[in-house]
Amino acid sequence: MQKSQEPVSKATHATLCLGALGVVFGDIGTSPLYTMRECLAHLPPVDRATGVLGILSLMFWALTFIVSFKYLMYVTKADNRGEGGIFALLALSHKRNSDRRGLGVTAIIILLGAALLYGDGIITPAISVLGAAEGFKSFLPGLTQHSIVMIAVVILAGLFLIQSKGTKAIGTIFGPVMFLWFFSLGVLGLWHLVQNPEVLKAINPLYGYRLLADHPRFAGGLLGAIVLTVTGAEALYADMGHFGRRYISLAWYGLACPGLLFNYFGQGAWAIRNPESPENPFFALAPDGPLQIGLVILSILAAIIASQALISGTFSLTRQAIQLGYFPRLKILHTNAAHEGQIYIPLINWALAIGSIWVVIGFKSSDALAAAYGIAVTGTMAVTTFAFYRVVRGRWHWPLWQAAGLCGLFLIVDLALLGANMHKFEDGGWLPVGMAIAMLAIMHTWKSGRNEIQEKVYGGAITELELSQVAKSKNIVRVPGSAVFMVATPKGTPLALLHHLKANKCLQQTVVLLTITTEEVPHVDDEERMTLECMGEGIWRAVGRYGYMESPSVGKLVDRIRAQGVPVSQHGTTYYFNREMIITGGNAKMFEWQKSLYAFLSRNARPVKDYYQILPTQIIEIGLPVQL
Repeated sequence: MQKSQEPVSKATHATLCLGALGVVFGDIGTSPLYTMRECLAHLPPVDRATGVLGILSLMFWALTFIVSFKYLMYVTKADNRGEGGIFALLALSHKRNSDRRGLGVTAIIILLGAALLYGDGIITPAISVLGAAEGFKSFLPGLTQHSIVMIAVVILAGLFLIQSKGTKAIGTIFGPVMFLWFFSLGVLGLWHLVQNPEVLKAINPLYGYRLLADHPRFAGGLLGAIVLTVTGAEALYADMGHFGRRYISLAWYGLACPGLLFNYFGQGAWAIRNPESPENPFFALAPDGPLQIGLVILSILAAIIASQALISGTFSLTRQAIQLGYFPRLKILHTNAAHEGQIYIPLINWALAIGSIWVVIGFKSSDALAAAYGIAVTGTMAVTTFAFYRVVRGRWHWPLWQAAGLCGLFLIVDLALLGANMHKFEDGGWLPVGMAIAMLAIMHTWKSGRNEIQEKVYGGAITELELSQVAKSKNIVRVPGSAVFMVATPKGTPLALLHHLKANKCLQQTVVLLTITTEEVPHVDDEERMTLECMGEGIWRAVGRYGYMESPSVGKLVDRIRAQGVPVSQHGTTYYFNREMIITGGNAKMFEWQKSLYAFLSRNARPVKDYYQILPTQIIEIGLPVQL
């Protein structure tokens, strides 16, 4: 019996490793398309062989230190019930006994890291697809740059158009294509490496150190290009919940890392033998003819997969932000009934599409676009280090010397790379920074506004005891039927109920005050999903709990309530909601521009009634003016 199960186990392992190759390493796997070319462009005036060995040494140790040491050995251990990502760190670094409504410095810094990821989500598809499309020049030298830009635009437009169909169909080929991609990277690089094994001396870190120390004037530009080697490292942590730390590590050490290193060293060997060639070293690795054409086609497929992984990751990031109350509610569509994580957010998709296509048209080449790349990546890495320090001190209780020593080492490297990229600001680095500032303003404003409304609307709400006394009043008529009043907090009484009583002087025989909360965990166990409390006089209070990676379902909660003996039915119940109407000019602790921005976001956010997927015929909305 044991033997019959063994092949299934091996097949599962292989599937998870293949999936990790396709989703986790798509971004970092397409870096060879342009990284060596950019590094050579910033090479100081030294002997070609010496310079290339220094570049390879910096590449090798960047991959080893940042990916293998920092992320795989340490950061991926900071999981929130198996899930990773910037919001997992935000939840883990949050003190259990602190006021969850507050927005402290720690939360703002971590939100900045999340905001930077949106810039990454726009730039990565643009530079990956554009870099792959430039491969057509290797066998069509007469092709103009304008034509290449148009090819990239068409590919990106097609990619964003199919997002609404979901990733189930295209996802089945992610792993096999990326397996072929990394295998091809390794074979092509090894072929050139064997012809010039001297480049292996670059494993000695002194080559990289001497290149930087002897030419400090060029160090900033060179390190800014070296960063491109590790773009996508954040995906190791962000996608951990999909595949697990074990399979991500197996995929990295088993194929992704060897394939990348062989390819970079192979490109270095080619660059030393062809010092005057203007060709991109990556596409020059393949001999002219069918193999080179095949490499270009494969690189386009790899770029599409890398872009898809970033797009899907941005959808997940946005849903987490919505659930945790840092982003306005948006329309979220589930594209696969069997997998809750496969979602599609139309507004985010088209924002990414417009942004990526605009970036391709505006920058016109991957080497120009590389100037905009790096600040978002290194900024997010630095924020991750800060949040990781908070976790190891607050959750793991490491001694100060141990936490500060390790995270200080991480931060030195992160800040050195971030500083090296700051010279790119005027050349395009302003783009991800501007996007991050805009996203941070939205997230901070939305969270602050929600906190102010919670205080103003529910701070002085009547108690449950007073409500039961009102329900027994002879002035209130109890009518047949059931009603669910949606209330933002699990205490007090919703204003919708008070307005209902004041206007209609009646109350249904069965009343449920339903609150939906988002816990700082990715998923909530089924047995902890809901609590139900009887308040007397046919009034019940229910609290539904969801993780920040789950979508709430009011219908399922009502079924649970009915199963516990409360006479409510999903289709025969009326649902009451507050409809907030924001008025500025109040005494809320927000800047005036934030009040106006919150009012705009509130008007355009998806109504709560739509977010909870309730039939419009069962809903009554009661206007609630709130002055901020």
